[in-house]
Parts: sequence; C-alpha cells; structure tokens
Amino acid sequence: MIELGKFNVLEAARSSDFGMYFKDEENREVLLPNKYVPDSCKPGDKLNLFIYLDSEDRIVATTKSPKVQIGEFASLQVKDVNNVGAFLDWGLEKDLFVPFKEQRRPLRPGESVVVYVYLDEETDRISASTKLNKFLSKKVSGITEGDSVSALICSRTDLGFTCVVENQYSGLIYENETFQKLRIGDSVSAFVKKRRDDGKLDLSLQKTGYDKVGDLPETILKKLKLQAGFIPVNSKTDPDVIYNLFGVSKKTFKMAIGALYKERKIVITDDGIKLAPKD
Repeated sequence: MIELGKFNVLEAARSSDFGMYFKDEENREVLLPNKYVPDSCKPGDKLNLFIYLDSEDRIVATTKSPKVQIGEFASLQVKDVNNVGAFLDWGLEKDLFVPFKEQRRPLRPGESVVVYVYLDEETDRISASTKLNKFLSKKVSGITEGDSVSALICSRTDLGFTCVVENQYSGLIYENETFQKLRIGDSVSAFVKKRRDDGKLDLSLQKTGYDKVGDLPETILKKLKLQAGFIPVNSKTDPDVIYNLFGVSKKTFKMAIGALYKERKIVITDDGIKLAPKD
C-alpha cells in the first residue's frame, strides 16, 4: 500500500519520459520525476521515497526528506498567507497548507509555529494544524515518573512552557524550574516528574531527587583542580552563575557540594569552595 504523506519503500517498475514509476506489493504505481531518479536506478531497485501531492494535486514521489510527515509534530516557518490559509516550509517544493479553521490564531509570514500534520479526509490533502490538543492522547501509556522523554516546546504560558512529549502527549515545564533558555520549537530531553489525572505530564529538565546529581561531584572536582583548587561559587551564588558554569540548577549544585563536603573532599567558604587539604 502506498501511504500518502509518509516514507514508502517501493520498487522501480518502469521508466518513462517523465521519470521512473515505482510500485508497491500490490503493483500500484507512483511517479518519481526525472530530477529525483538516481543515475544508476533500474527496474527492480528499491528506494525509500516520500509520497505527497504536487502543485496539481497529483500523487508523486521524491527522494527529498521533508521536515515532518503525517502523524508528527514539528516547528515550521510560515512562508505565505493568502485568502485560503497559510503555507509552511517543510522542505519540499510544494508548501504545507494550514487551513484557517486549523489556526489557533492568525498566522504571519516569517514566524515559526508548532504544527501537527494530518491527512484531510474531506479533500485528501496533506494539511497541518496549530490546534495541537485535539491530536494529543489523553491517556498516557508506557511512561512512568522519572523516565527520560523527548519534548518539543510549543508555547509559553503563565505557568511555564507547554510541550509535546514523545510525539503524542501533553507536557508542561514550570517557569520556576527552568534554568536554561527555551524557545518555541526547541526539542529537549526532559524527565517526567508527575503523571497528572488529566493525562498531562509535568516535566523537569533535570532528574528528580539525588539521581539528578549524577556525575556533577566529579565535574566539580575536575574544575577545582583546573582552577588551582578554588572556585568562587557556593550555596549563596546566583543561580544563573551556577547554571552557566555547570548547566544545573542551584538546588542540584547544593546537593552535589553537600555530598563532597560530607566526604571531606571540599571546604566551603564564604567566598566559594576549595579542595580539602590532603591528610
């Protein structure tokens, strides 16, 4: 079966003046235009091709890789807006269409937006929507608290940053727990803090509990040795300074230096931390 809006592994069937026709297991054919046909391609060869509609709404194949396919979320740039909707750059010659009815707010040329790509059943057209919630699953499966997940940053709210988790769930990273700059469209690794009753996930950019300390104590010791045994940071240092140095929150840093202090590997002073003298 040839699936529109997705990659398909198809077999070269026959050549024509316009390109090479490829077929699926049921002998249904689709044209790969001449400009995409590899020089060495011959009948019987198999290629992984993306199937979409050209400017005349004919089903065609391409060897180019779009930035997103049907069933996925992605951040794309708006190229144009006219009286029927908006058009996004998704890496192919024909832009991706966003109907007005699928725009959460009017889109503007040049901006980047997070969209979901779907097949419009009424028009058989590959389309996109900025109304993400209706495409997200309300029932979380296979994810537990503490798991590492991928998150696509979608929008900023009073609480923090909303995101799409693992391409299917809704997540939130709270503003007061964000210790790095996040932008709409960023893809980040996060950890599940809590599975909420409404099917949404509370996320953290760092592991919860002492596990999030990880190799930080060793990192601190290495930096101390490189800087003559002293670093002008301690539990009173500004959180931004700590993050710029170690990429962690102030709370995590305090846990790490607390552990090092208990092991008598460092001394904490009013000005910073230093390596403990050897016995």
